[in-house]
Amino acid sequence: MTTTAVAVAMLLALSLAGCDLLPGRAGARDQREAAPTQVATFHALYSQQCAGCHGRDGRLGAARPLNDAVYLALVPAPRLRQAIAEGVPGTAQPAFAKSAGGALTDEQIDALVQGLLATWARPGATQGVTVPPYAAKPGDPERGSAVYTAACAGCHGEDGRGGPKARSVVDPSYLALVSDQHLRTTVIAGRADIGMPDWRGQIAGRALSPAEISDVVAWLVTKRKPVPGRPGGV
Repeated sequence: MTTTAVAVAMLLALSLAGCDLLPGRAGARDQREAAPTQVATFHALYSQQCAGCHGRDGRLGAARPLNDAVYLALVPAPRLRQAIAEGVPGTAQPAFAKSAGGALTDEQIDALVQGLLATWARPGATQGVTVPPYAAKPGDPERGSAVYTAACAGCHGEDGRGGPKARSVVDPSYLALVSDQHLRTTVIAGRADIGMPDWRGQIAGRALSPAEISDVVAWLVTKRKPVPGRPGGV
């Protein structure tokens, strides 16, 4: 080996040893593990942790849009925080908090919640109206059948199996994937990304009452059936 080659090899070895970033070294692990906790701004956290499912701008992702003023007016901030920190069992929403096995600190969770509200909540979207309660006791499914006919059948079909404007809401696989609260949230907040109106636009001339919302959700729940591989399935 030439003198030049020996010198280059020695310099390379010294530089690698000095920076302590060889794979497996403590320095490399510390840097990799510390990097996520150094991110504290909402947009950076959202881009890294949420955009893949909820869309880059909070819309047009695989999951419910978060850039939705009605949704953010409906869901209490503590519930938003709980969903981000602890995940939602039975869904693809993971737990992000370190205390629940995720990678984010409490401060980062707070930054996400506060950022969602500061960035996408628009009080004017629900000004002058009373948003129905986020949670409520189950209603009456028999009354809910009549509510469904009046409010939902025009899009989802008379039996809920799909209509001219929307797909089935009684599909067993769909109902096995979503919770009762998810159904209630969707009835109230709608899905602006797919053209579903909120509770104010489902019956011409008036909004759904809180009782009607509980009733139609109860009717939907009665359509749930056991599905192999799903919680409660066979």
